Amino acid sequence: MSQPALPAGFRLLQLAEVASTNDVLRARALAGEPAGLVVTAEVQTAGRGRYGRSWSSPAGNLYASVLLRPDRRPAEIAQLSLVAGIALLEALAERAPAGCKPRLKWPNDLLIDGAKVAGVLLESDAGPGERGFVIIGTGVNITSAPADTPYPATCLIEQGFAPLAPADLLAGYLQRLAGWLDRWRIQGFAEIRRAWRRHGLGLGGAVRLRLEGEEVSGRFVDLSESGALLLELAGGGRREISAGEVFHIGA
Repeated sequence: MSQPALPAGFRLLQLAEVASTNDVLRARALAGEPAGLVVTAEVQTAGRGRYGRSWSSPAGNLYASVLLRPDRRPAEIAQLSLVAGIALLEALAERAPAGCKPRLKWPNDLLIDGAKVAGVLLESDAGPGERGFVIIGTGVNITSAPADTPYPATCLIEQGFAPLAPADLLAGYLQRLAGWLDRWRIQGFAEIRRAWRRHGLGLGGAVRLRLEGEEVSGRFVDLSESGALLLELAGGGRREISAGEVFHIGA
């Protein structure tokens, strides 16, 4: 495995095969590992996405997890999912062929032509003092995409990207992530919100979301100043949604 150039403050642990890079990093975080460790794997045998869904993880794609220990409230911690999404989108966009435009689906998926090409999984432990941490897990379909998904999926090769080593994509992603993390720490969420709105799917249109125990539909009015989805309900009124999954985007 090649060793990518990392921005200051990050260090890399490259592994051949693991159950999940998030799980490896969680164990190290609980043992006191400082922020900045990045764990990658060539293959995951038990990779997962949101809500415990299986994440197909064959060789050739990028599987990486980043350890952070931000001193922020839980509501602010959730914003890191959007921060990571923007960083990853920029890393893909600068390598994309002409006419290919990656987009963000709230809160943490990247799509190309309506098909999922990457995802972000945020996991945290609000333990006391140095035991509190956040793990940003990222999977990018570079050379292959699963066929048995409830939604369309694609990979970079299918979308016309030049051959790309996972280590090279990781280096670009971490460079972008470091910059956006600095903005988030110093300036707050406002600039992240503006960037997300430039690249986000569904703004102003009809969406349908799965929440815990229910489904809701309405118009995606805006992204709130905290990163929540502002939904104008079909029957009237508005609802601010902090956690959920957009599974349909209409006109």
